[in-house]
This record gives sequence, structure tokens and C-alpha cells, in this order.
Amino acid sequence: MDYKKYIAEKLQIEGVSSDEIYDLLALPPNTEMGDYALPCFKFAKILRKSPVMIAESLKDAVTTDEVISEVSAVNGYLNFKINKDGFVRATLDKILSQKEKYGADNIGAGKTVCIDYSSINIAKPFHIGHLSTTVLGGALYRIFNYLGYQAVGINHLGDYGTQFGKLISAYKRWGDKETIEKGGIRALNELYVRFHKEAEIHPEYDDEARAYFKKIEQGDEECLALFHWFKDLTLKDVQKIYDMLDIHFDSYAGESFYSDKMQPIVDELKDKGLLTESRGAQVVDLEEYGMPPCIILKSDGSSLYATRDMAAAQYRKTTYDFDKCLYVVAYQQNLHFKQFFKVLEMMGKDWAKDLVHVAYGMVSLEEGVMSTRKGNVVFLEDVINKCIEKAYTIIDEKNPDLENKEEVAKKVGVGAVIFGALYNNKIKDIVFSYDKVLNFDGETSVYVQYTCARANSVLQKGGAPESFEIPTLCSQEIELVKALATFPDTVKAAAEKYEPSFIARFAVDVSQKFNKFYFDCKILSAEDETTKKFRLALTNATLQALTNAFALLGIGIPDKM
Repeated sequence: MDYKKYIAEKLQIEGVSSDEIYDLLALPPNTEMGDYALPCFKFAKILRKSPVMIAESLKDAVTTDEVISEVSAVNGYLNFKINKDGFVRATLDKILSQKEKYGADNIGAGKTVCIDYSSINIAKPFHIGHLSTTVLGGALYRIFNYLGYQAVGINHLGDYGTQFGKLISAYKRWGDKETIEKGGIRALNELYVRFHKEAEIHPEYDDEARAYFKKIEQGDEECLALFHWFKDLTLKDVQKIYDMLDIHFDSYAGESFYSDKMQPIVDELKDKGLLTESRGAQVVDLEEYGMPPCIILKSDGSSLYATRDMAAAQYRKTTYDFDKCLYVVAYQQNLHFKQFFKVLEMMGKDWAKDLVHVAYGMVSLEEGVMSTRKGNVVFLEDVINKCIEKAYTIIDEKNPDLENKEEVAKKVGVGAVIFGALYNNKIKDIVFSYDKVLNFDGETSVYVQYTCARANSVLQKGGAPESFEIPTLCSQEIELVKALATFPDTVKAAAEKYEPSFIARFAVDVSQKFNKFYFDCKILSAEDETTKKFRLALTNATLQALTNAFALLGIGIPDKM
């Protein structure tokens, strides 16, 4: 049973729909007050009464029944207590029958969500700074698919610009095919770093780089061949990381893909009288919206990010007819997105309102700031491998006889990296700490994985019962079931707010409540068979819900640890 829906439909509030009531119903912070609470403050203006009076009158109008055992009004809140046995039975039956589909929905059926994430730069390191966009976008991709949407994962490759001229110049001057083939993206990065050091002494190298990039644009056979080679080497290298993180894309259409799709955008801006000249450049004036002008074409006629992003947005709308198009990009680009979203709106694109910048904070290591040009970058692959190595060391110390230690360490290490980026609100800056993310006792993926291994061990010994009855319930059992019951709403909220951290926090909360239940309530040695079967069923439901939550985050769960 959907208890929120049951309560919402039972209430009659003039001028307020049951859907609006449903959305307002929440879990009260003090569970002694009730299982659900309806804040009445939003109704005060409509009903012209105080929230306290509204709550009191609603309380008198609601009759208790086999579902709602008690109704109370406190300080403008209408609190509901649910029949515990029925609630527990309904929740566990739902989890155990739906299994991996528990929490899934079809609310997105027939709707498409494009998600632009990771968006790596060709021939540049896939570093720790790319972690958030990659795992945040990957989680949103899974979450939207789980809710019935058609999610389209787009890796908007940074494969356009003068840096390719710089690489060609560096390769022709200092590189050789064998070294680059063997070293891959790291060897390319060394050339890139060397070019910038040498160009400080020889500024003419920059002119040469611009000339080589122009040759790429003009279709020069040799330069194009080198460009595609650099691109293939990069994608081959980064695919290893995507495989480790379980990240998938439906499109790798990058900046170069839109090189022949920008002119129609420029022409339309001209036709609609939106372009003005500023210091030789073509811009759209955004002063009345409190923003600097959006540069469309530089004085030499070349395009910018805004031009390419507008062409990409138009292409995505035409190709996928999206309901939402998300851009998972760091908050430093806030102005860029506001500008080109506004320009599309000024062009009369009614779908501009469906473009969303999912901004996130920066990730850094405790060592400090990185710079690709200077060469002081931290490769994401190295961070993942270090986490796996540290996880193996910890597992080897705690459980030296564990089978498949390498495979378990991989799930633990990779999970720690992903969870470390997803646990906090996405807008927060993160300083990545190996010790913190691999803490077995903290709010970490390792803690959740260990909880799952504990639950799995109990089920291997006691079995997962096919049927169960509800015994006299203790508070630990009720609190755990109440936490499990929030998962479907948590998944929807994560999609609505573009915030996978809701799911990460759900997993930690459930794990904490399960461990309290595990230590306070006997499971295998319960006082009677009815209680034992119920507690095994509760353990099974907990393992299922945590498995589903971690699957959405892209984290695997070992059977043993």
C-alpha cells in the first residue's frame, strides 16, 4: 500500500488536490509524533485560517480505520500513525516480491532525458577533477532509466580547438609513433606539457599550433589522420576507467561533430536581429538580464563554446526530442550556461526552459591544485588503483582467509571512489581522502558493503523464508522497516533534485538501523520460530534494498568481506 496516497485521498481540503497533499506529506523528525506528518502552513492563505486551526479541524474530520490507527494535531502539523503490523507486512511484501525492481517506477514512460556528462578532453589526462561529472552523470543515467525514462548518455568530447594544433606541433618536433602507442594518453600529455614549457621560450610555436589547427579544420589529410589517432588512443585509454566505474554512453558526439552545425545558429541569430558587433566580435547583448554579452564569433570569425553548445542543444532537441537536457558540469561554468540558455530563449526556442545545468563542486586531493599545462595532474586511474590496493591491504589484515580477495578489493576500492564523490550534496567541494573513504566505521560505501556482507552471512546460515508472520515488534524492527519504506520516494526525489546523494544517504541510514537491529535483536537464536522467520525476512529485505540503492550509484556489493 502507498500510505501517503491513502492519507492524501482521505483528506479533503478546499482548493487543494490530493496530489499536492501527497507531495507535502513527510516523515516527522520525532517518530513518536507519528509515521507521517502534513504541514498545514501552505493552506493558511487559501483557507484564511491559522495552520494550528487548520490542523485541528482536519484532525476532527479524519476517522481512524484499519490503516490509520491515530491522528493528532500539533503546532500546525497533522500527524498520522499507521497500523504497524499492516505497514510492516506491506513494506516487506513489496520489497521481497519486487526484488531488484523495488524502488523502480514508470513515471518517466514516454519521456526522454539527455544527460551530458564526463565530457573528457581528447589527448588530456582523465584526472581526479573528472570524477564528479562522470559518477554523478552515471548515477543520474541509471536513476532516470529506473524510473521509466529513456535516458540518453552523452559524452560531449572536447575534441576541438588549438590544443590539437599544439599536439601536432609537439609530436612532429619531439614525438614518435612507438612511444605514443605504448604510452597512450600519458605520453600525449607529456608532449602537451613540454609544448607549453618550450612555447614560453619560443612564442612562435603558438603560431605554428594555430596553423596546424586551421589545417585540421580545412581537412588536411596528414593533420586529420593525427587528430583521429590522438582521439582513438584517448578513448581506448579512458574506456578502461569507464569499465571500472560501470559508466556507459549512447553518444560520443563531441565539439568537432558540431563544426558544420553552427552556421545555421549564427544565421538565425542574424535574421532575428540578436547579433551586435563588439570590438570586431559578434555578440548577443545580455545587459538587461544582468549578464555580460555572450560571444558567438570571435573577431577572426572562429566559434566559441557557446556557439557549439547552442548547436549541440538544437541537434539534441531535433534528434531526441528531449523532455529535459541535463549538463553535469562544475559550478565554475554557471555563467556560461545561463548565457547560452538565455540566448536560446531569446531566439524563441520554447524548449530552452528544459535545459538544466546540474552544477557540482570541485574534487581535489589533499596534495592541492592541479594544472594540465604544468603537468601536475593526478590521473583518476591512479586514484582508483590506489584505493583498490589499500582496500586489499585492509581486507588481507581483517580477513586473510577470504576467497577472491582481489575481486572483493576491486569492488570495495572502486565503490569507495564513487561513494566519496556522491555522498555529499553535489554542490559541495570535496577534498578526497583515501583513509576517509575506506573507513569501515564511517559514513562510507565500505560500511554499507560490510553491512550487506553481514546480512548475507545471516541469510546463508538461516535461509530466506518464503513466508512469515508478524510477531510482537520491537522499536529497532519498526525503525528499520520505516527506513526501508522510504526508498521509492528517495529515488524519485534524487531524480527531481538531480541529487544521487539522497540514495547514498539512504544506504548509510538503512545500514545504521540494520546494525542496531542486528546487535539488539537476536536473529538466528530468536526466542521463537515466528520471530526468527520474520527477522530473516527483514534481513533479506534490507539486503535487497541496499543492493538496489548501490546499483543505482554504480557500486557492486561483495557476498563476503
